[in-house]
Amino acid sequence: MARVLVVDDEPGIREFLAEALGDDGHEVDEADSGEAAWRRLERETFDVMLTDLKMPCMDGMALLRRVRERQPEVEVIVITAHGNVDNAVEAMRLGAFDYLQKPIGSLAELRILVRRAAERHSLRALKEARSRDAEGGPELSYGAPVMRPVIAALEKVAATDATVLLVGESGTGKEVAAQAIHRWSRRVEGPFIAVNCAALSEQLLESELFGHEKGAFTGAHARRRGRIELAQGGTFFLDEVGELAPKLQAKLLRVLQERSFERVGGGQTVKVDVRWIAATNRDLPAMIAAGTFREDLFHRLAVFPVVLPPLRERKEDVEPLAERLLVKACASLGRRPLELDAGARALLHRARWSGNVRELANALERAAILADGDAVTAQDLAIPGLSWAGGGVGLGEDTAAPAVVDNSEPRLLADVERETIVAALRHFDGNRTRAAEALGIGVRTIYDKIKKYGLSD
Repeated sequence: MARVLVVDDEPGIREFLAEALGDDGHEVDEADSGEAAWRRLERETFDVMLTDLKMPCMDGMALLRRVRERQPEVEVIVITAHGNVDNAVEAMRLGAFDYLQKPIGSLAELRILVRRAAERHSLRALKEARSRDAEGGPELSYGAPVMRPVIAALEKVAATDATVLLVGESGTGKEVAAQAIHRWSRRVEGPFIAVNCAALSEQLLESELFGHEKGAFTGAHARRRGRIELAQGGTFFLDEVGELAPKLQAKLLRVLQERSFERVGGGQTVKVDVRWIAATNRDLPAMIAAGTFREDLFHRLAVFPVVLPPLRERKEDVEPLAERLLVKACASLGRRPLELDAGARALLHRARWSGNVRELANALERAAILADGDAVTAQDLAIPGLSWAGGGVGLGEDTAAPAVVDNSEPRLLADVERETIVAALRHFDGNRTRAAEALGIGVRTIYDKIKKYGLSD
């Protein structure tokens, strides 16, 4: 079924819709305003959204416009007052899937409409996936010799259902490798579901993985299927597995052994058929020796371990990868395509890229923001003096950053940092996730900085 967001400022209606859809097998979340809904959409992925049109501040029409502009893959069903069909017609003209009128008297009509919207979302996602497959998907390498045995190993294991453990530094492309395994496997028609173990607290991660029953804990207003269950017939990618708490390590071990589990607060056994891929940048054998990671779980995950080399060992990949990432950055920023000039190319090859592909992507997006002409220069890439910029995008001690002429008085680093964050937020219309990615910092970090500098609304 689908992941659904219900948006209504009236608690009774919101809870009624959530419970009705939850009983139909959907994973349902709630938001009590347009602003709250948009915050959820920025952080999480939804297939279908039901929204009331009449709400204070950001109404349903404004929310619809924003979703259509920035997340067009979400199917939107609007809810309007009886007799106010004009607004519903306008919403459909803007791209809404369909509409419902209050009072909602037929649960059957509601459930059929949401199922149809979910089906259209799934068909569209499948079509896009096949299109990406036809184009070959994201490149794992552009000819670096060190990557040839890695790709050969991934191709061989993809033909099986063996559990794969991807090991490598942060940013080396472990999720891209996991997607390639899925794309080359017999499960390609099934879903690819990914969960980052480091992104959520222990309780939230348990619910995210295994789902929960209604009333399992405070706020559990409806039954929710976990991400493992949603991966049925496909591939489940468990990123940063070294961050799992001991309790969750034990539960995960049981799923791997028995292919079944119970939702949080429930007693019904759920059977699952998924292909498992895990990834980590941690030294799991050292964690086993320290008693922080279960040895039996390690052996279950490391059936087929693959080590992804860091970008500094893949120098042949740096320039073509940078060109592709720059095209992507320009598209996301809505600006014309840029080229890399000779100075920028030289700097890219000299940099050590301690943050690997992720650092390279962030550096190129920052450079695309700063570039004034038709090409990215070395000066656009190197930002000396800012600690979060990696000392000039990972420059080694023997590599001098280009000089920046500044005849003004020295300024406090905090002032520069504050102004940079303000500029990034303004550029991305307040989208904190995209601003954090462009600046090369975590989402949690940018929230802390916004609070520190008093930049919140």
